Amino acid sequence: MSRLGQVASITDTGRRRRHNEDAYVCEPPLFAVADGMGGAQAGELASSLAAASLRDERGRGGGEERVDALIQQANRRVYERQTQDSSASGMGTTMTVALVEDGRVAIGHVGDSRAYLIRGGKVEQLTEDHSLVAELVRSGKLSPEEADSHPQRSVITRVLGTDPDVDVDTFSVEAQPGDLFLICSDGLTSMVDDGTILREVERNRGDLSSAAKALVRAANKSGGDDNITIIFFEIAEGATGADHARTVTLPPIEDDDEETLDEHRGVPVVEVAQPSRRQERHTGRGMLFVLLALVILVGACGFAAWGLWRSHFVGAETDGHVAVYQGVPWNIVGNVRLYRAVYVSPLVTAQLSQAERRKLFDHTLRSDDSARAAVHRYEQQIGVK
Repeated sequence: MSRLGQVASITDTGRRRRHNEDAYVCEPPLFAVADGMGGAQAGELASSLAAASLRDERGRGGGEERVDALIQQANRRVYERQTQDSSASGMGTTMTVALVEDGRVAIGHVGDSRAYLIRGGKVEQLTEDHSLVAELVRSGKLSPEEADSHPQRSVITRVLGTDPDVDVDTFSVEAQPGDLFLICSDGLTSMVDDGTILREVERNRGDLSSAAKALVRAANKSGGDDNITIIFFEIAEGATGADHARTVTLPPIEDDDEETLDEHRGVPVVEVAQPSRRQERHTGRGMLFVLLALVILVGACGFAAWGLWRSHFVGAETDGHVAVYQGVPWNIVGNVRLYRAVYVSPLVTAQLSQAERRKLFDHTLRSDDSARAAVHRYEQQIGVK
């Protein structure tokens, strides 16, 4: 029989968000992470409602059946709130839950928060993301490398709160002494890869609180685009399934070790020599070539801008709403987008079947009228207004 060893949890706003829309439950033997979405602070409300539902629920049973029931109850609470409160309309949340008992870890999962198992020096992703790019990867339309930089990699296809019932992925893992489980929001996994996760864990294996802090710092150093929530729990030798040696809840990380250059530091002094007449002639010819290149570049940019203005495609906003975009579905230099939303539908991706999403989100370039007509057909079929 296994028991719980170290347990550590942390949540951090990241560097680009004003509010933390993540919520978590760290009450051994029950663990969960929820990542909310929605306008204003509705995402924060959705995740907190889902987490509170887990803490309040004292249902019977165990294993996968219990985990599924917990998530269904959380879904109903979010759904009821968003249907009764117009300010919360359209909100939703991911949820990944783990329940440790009788030498097994039962896991339930909806959305793109993740559960990992670290065992024998290897890290394994246990859950499958319910996201648009994950579906495209599984269907062979995108490679994992392309998915990492896809402009709509944050679009979720299954969340809590959009319908009275939700389809939950459930499974169980036979726990072994020394196993380390990680549950986290995508604010971690969108910023760092599996190799970084394993490296930081191996460096801090004896102190999971240090491992959690190191991963938050790594995610923020990579950009910190989203809220970051991490829960670690380990399986140790013992006789009971609910005991735990130590639970550590960490405050947000304050990163003050970033170095910046001021006007007096790091700028070398350069002596400038006076040019000769020959150098001046060469400089004049060079300027002529530069000017010609600039004219060609301006013409090319004008043609590209004309093409972008005429091109449209169908995609989805980060809150899951289907949208029509003007431009092309590319990002350049970080988060610079070559497209903008010109129509946001009340329809959300979670209301479409997987086959419908594949057809609608193939990113075929088309006219504005054609793109809007494709979206309106699904709005009429599903009955959204």
